Amino acid sequence: MQDVDLEVRHGEVMALLGENGAGKSTLVKILAGLVEPDEGTITIAGEALDPGSPGRSLAAGIAVVQQELSLVPTLSVAENVFLGGRSFAGPWTRGRVARRARPYLERVGLQELDPHRLVESLSVAERQLAEIARLLARDARILILDEPTAALSDVEIERVKQVVRSLAGEGNAVIYVTHRLGEVFELANRVTVFRNGKSQPSVAVSRLSMDQLIERILGRPLEEMFPERSSGFGEPILSIEGLETQGLAAPVDLTVHAGEIVGLGGQLGSGAGRLLRAVAGAEAMSAGSVRVYDDLLRGHALRRAIRAGIVYCSDDRKRDGIFPARSVTENLSSAALWRVTPRGVVSRRRENALARDLAGFFQIDTRRLGHRAATLSGGNQQKVALGKWLGAQPRVVLVEEPTRGVDVGARAEIYRHLRRLANEGLAVVFASSDLPEVLGLADTVASFYRGRLVRVAPAEEWTASRLLAQVMHAPATTEEPT
Repeated sequence: MQDVDLEVRHGEVMALLGENGAGKSTLVKILAGLVEPDEGTITIAGEALDPGSPGRSLAAGIAVVQQELSLVPTLSVAENVFLGGRSFAGPWTRGRVARRARPYLERVGLQELDPHRLVESLSVAERQLAEIARLLARDARILILDEPTAALSDVEIERVKQVVRSLAGEGNAVIYVTHRLGEVFELANRVTVFRNGKSQPSVAVSRLSMDQLIERILGRPLEEMFPERSSGFGEPILSIEGLETQGLAAPVDLTVHAGEIVGLGGQLGSGAGRLLRAVAGAEAMSAGSVRVYDDLLRGHALRRAIRAGIVYCSDDRKRDGIFPARSVTENLSSAALWRVTPRGVVSRRRENALARDLAGFFQIDTRRLGHRAATLSGGNQQKVALGKWLGAQPRVVLVEEPTRGVDVGARAEIYRHLRRLANEGLAVVFASSDLPEVLGLADTVASFYRGRLVRVAPAEEWTASRLLAQVMHAPATTEEPT
């Protein structure tokens, strides 16, 4: 990162954008005092800040909500609000801490939340808001929110947006890091784009269109975000009949054809992800059947599903999508060890050849194959998490939240890769809480609401408003709302 200039004003929301690896995270770490810059100055309200220490940044009024929340799950919300902050004058009693925490919780919309509740019992959105309350308790004047809505549903996202607007309205400066470009136009006053480690001049959001913003991020026009849809499908590959599993309120029937991409649209917890995990054998089915072509999967389990040609890419690449400490080559070959282990011993020649083939398909820089997967950008990590399953020679590809935490350029690449898989005759099913993604990528759209599959129809029969209505407050029947 070099030549970075950034100015944020009182009461302003400054969107900080850029592709993965562009330098945003480095700047956030510098402002948080986690990394010391080589040169340059940081001034807050006319006073120079000597960075390099989290304590000095906090004392200057800078606070950061990282993507990986720092709350302690086994402590109460109130205890977390004051944990690690300024000294708490007087006795540290359960009731007193709760009373002192309430005003901060109210400021972030958690006035109905019991301060005594353990953090581990909160939803992801409630944890995100509690983290912001914790920063307010430290008298922060400059709030840096790093991807605060990446793992939230639409309803939860709206709660965070309201809090951001409120914080800016109180005179705080908010630096908002996001890959969700729609949020920029809803929340931000100005935007600063990072590209190749350098900041571009800030510009008022009111002066930008979506296409212009994307061009600033990529340094080039993005002709088409979503690839062209299929003109026709082949025979049915995946047949789901009467499937029941924990988290689904009603049995699910669904058929997916060769060359077809089916998008499951719904809020987080709607049941779409549960369906994918059950089909993949990652969660138990309590009833129903899954067939690949005419073959019934008996004793459904993850290993049997993979052998039948069903693979599943989870929504959390850091948890179970990649092996961060292992090389990219090892990650790409991990789902197809049977192809690289003649006589039970890994053949490095075969492993390297397989990794190169998969890297070529997913446009992963082959010069990085020997590097640890953790060193890759978020977009490239996601391509590795998805690409490794291609080595298993699947017939059905299941993907949950395919572009979560991925920048706009990498999103377009992943969409092209999924379409290419479908064009080669595979059946692709993905679940996403990003409704524009569902409408733009899928050939067939299925809406989910509170554990129920509400409606399945070709993508051209849906509008954004109808899909939103279905996933937010679906009718009791499967008929389309009028």
